[in-house]
Amino acid sequence: MAIFFSASIPMAIQWYPGHMTSARKKAAETMAAIDVVIEVVDARLPEASTNPLVHELRKHRQRPCLKVLNKADLADPRATGAWIEYYNRQNGVKAVALSCRNQGEVARLPGLCQSLAPHRNDNVKQLRMMIMGIPNVGKSTLMNALVRRKIAKVGDEPAITKSQQTHQLNVRHSITDTPGLMWPKIEYPGDGLMLAASHAVGRNAIIDEEVATFLADLLLARYPALLAARYGFPVDGVDGVAVIEGIARRRGFRVRGGEADFEKAASVLLQDYRDGALGRISLETPATRKTMLDAAAAEKTRE
Repeated sequence: MAIFFSASIPMAIQWYPGHMTSARKKAAETMAAIDVVIEVVDARLPEASTNPLVHELRKHRQRPCLKVLNKADLADPRATGAWIEYYNRQNGVKAVALSCRNQGEVARLPGLCQSLAPHRNDNVKQLRMMIMGIPNVGKSTLMNALVRRKIAKVGDEPAITKSQQTHQLNVRHSITDTPGLMWPKIEYPGDGLMLAASHAVGRNAIIDEEVATFLADLLLARYPALLAARYGFPVDGVDGVAVIEGIARRRGFRVRGGEADFEKAASVLLQDYRDGALGRISLETPATRKTMLDAAAAEKTRE
């Protein structure tokens, strides 16, 4: 069962902090002097977490891209495999899935970038790489792993990095880290909700109960057994609201008057998903993405 939202539904989630405008301009300038873009996305929602502005900048400068599906240890491996095939069919793109916390996996990246720019392979013409992506997909953790020391601030809140920094990995490789970039308008409601569920937007842009209800509905459709196993109650024939109420009941979350504390239960569901406590989950696949895009196109045709 595919879960998607019609493009006709008003987008409730938009998040574009002011510093991102200047960060985008700086990234465009820097791209003129680099050879390969390392675009970091969330393996659980690779297309929803792909910034279309990165593609536009790359296309303008004709720069190849190493697409890094980070947090692959949290994603459904079957979905990740389908995404790797999907991206590897695109011109100028090579895709790899990894966890940026795994030093051995991260160490492969310069070599993969080298294969995309074979002409930059000596001590005179060093390979110049640039990390890009939306907030909170692991760019700073990846940067720290590549340079093997803590030079980029890491945290659980999006948009911590606010300025570029360049470092030499060795005599043949340099790398530039960039702030997380969102785009001014999220076109598809489902994308905004997936991004919010994955903590890629600021807390001030979302209502946890709404995002958790979306997530619960999606999990009921695709991973009901994981929900039942985690929270200890049957999920057959229920909806997302009932799941959140069930979590509140099982965990004893009550507000004054004895009613279920939906806010606290919603926060638990979202955090369990983000931490991987529910299991390995992907919020979209190439097939569900196509279903959503086809539905959105049909909706526009009818307007």
